[in-house]
Amino acid sequence: QLVESGGKLVQAGDSLILSCDASGRTFRIYAMAWFRQAPGKEREFVAGITWTGDSTYYADWVKGRFTISRDNAKDTMYLQMNSLKPEDTALYYCAADPYGYGLGSKARKDFSSWGQGTRVTVSS
Repeated sequence: QLVESGGKLVQAGDSLILSCDASGRTFRIYAMAWFRQAPGKEREFVAGITWTGDSTYYADWVKGRFTISRDNAKDTMYLQMNSLKPEDTALYYCAADPYGYGLGSKARKDFSSWGQGTRVTVSS
């Protein structure tokens, strides 16, 4: 019900936009987020947004490089990633919160619906 796309192999310094299509969902969404999981590491929070799009928040390490947004008409969430680094290499997941626990949350446990992930590889 959540379908990510846009991941690919890019060079360091490049930009990339990831998309998460939520149009196939059968539940209400209060918030959505992007998480990522690098090889051998825990899945970590990247950015979150309320379903209305009026509030966004980021992991501290993003430092202005990434921007989360959503298009209500398309029922789609995006992650604009700039100045990509090799350490950004990971499987990027889209997550949704159908209960309200995820509002402002950076915790995996507060998002109960997940996509299959889209792989981003950044070469140096």
